[in-house]
Amino acid sequence: MVDTGSFLIVLAVAAAAPVLADLASRARAGLVVPVAVAEILLGALIGPDVLGLTERGEVLEFLGQLGLGFLFFFAGYEIEFERIRGTPLRLALLGWGITLVLAYGFAVGLAAAGVVLSGLLVGSAMTTTALGTLVPVLRDAGQLDTRLGTFVVAAGAVGEFGPVLIVTLLLGTEAGTISEALLLVAFVVVAVLAALLSTGVAARHWAFIERHLETSGQVPVRFTVLLLFGLVVLAADLGLDVILGAFVAGLIVRLIVRGREVEQFESKLDAVGFGLLIPFFFITSGMALDLEALVSSARALIELPVFLALFLVVRGLPALALYRAVLDGPRRQSLALFSATQLPLVVAITAIGVDQGHMRSSTAAALVGAGVLSVLVFPSLALARARGHDVA
Repeated sequence: MVDTGSFLIVLAVAAAAPVLADLASRARAGLVVPVAVAEILLGALIGPDVLGLTERGEVLEFLGQLGLGFLFFFAGYEIEFERIRGTPLRLALLGWGITLVLAYGFAVGLAAAGVVLSGLLVGSAMTTTALGTLVPVLRDAGQLDTRLGTFVVAAGAVGEFGPVLIVTLLLGTEAGTISEALLLVAFVVVAVLAALLSTGVAARHWAFIERHLETSGQVPVRFTVLLLFGLVVLAADLGLDVILGAFVAGLIVRLIVRGREVEQFESKLDAVGFGLLIPFFFITSGMALDLEALVSSARALIELPVFLALFLVVRGLPALALYRAVLDGPRRQSLALFSATQLPLVVAITAIGVDQGHMRSSTAAALVGAGVLSVLVFPSLALARARGHDVA
């Protein structure tokens, strides 16, 4: 049975979220309120811990998972290796290596002190960067195609792909690490074959693809959705995390359309993803927040600002230290703030931790709350630092 009341309320929230985010951004100069933040907060508002207007039934859960798939599809799609290769990618990889040491060092200390249950889970959550959330912010601010934007995209690409591999190899529950590694190799082989096949077919039939982009058949969009969820299902069947399949699908589609004018195609994908499915993920994630566990625990209330500060330390310090030769002070500070912006993977990792019994609900709520604050605060501060400086 479909809970039509909850479904309709979630749709209404999805429609209201971008309007409220825009109004909030306009109300105070320099403040950037991403739509994802509004969706999570409104989801928490209508959820069981506040107004109790909705329940997360199977239909909403399923739509939320589809939204998660599209979110990480776009994260993979936004990565242009031709643009970030060389110095941006090298520094991003080195910076993420430093992040791993810092994140797991702090997380192990928190676990030893009894503050958290699993240092692995908390450390993994702190290594991420919300590239999929940052790209629209950078684009709207005119920063995406600047030198700063290139380094942000490179840091964000590594900050999403690396944690995806960690989730796949270390946080899965269906097989041991060696088995997971073998399954990952098998998945990579299939993904490479799919990329080669898709690229070859697209090159030979691009005129056909462009012609049907204007018809009711929408062939390019349908085949993209087929590739996306085909790889998601394959990853799930192999016991890997589904976000890996979605991420790789985005990489493949980016490879297929490389060097072509695809603005119309991208606008249609945006309509399906950001216009319909991705809001379900963020709203249902907000509904799932255990706010009661957060506000009723003094330790949880302390954990939230601690996690927010740790996000900035483990992701921001490498940016400040490594980019002296390529970025000036204000833009290094902007890069540090952008790199420390975290949310989607934090939500995914905390959900895994709670389901496995290796993370308290209060810790999960504190981590997600810190992620929400990072998305709300850090990009605005980063853009403020970048304004007034040469961004060429």
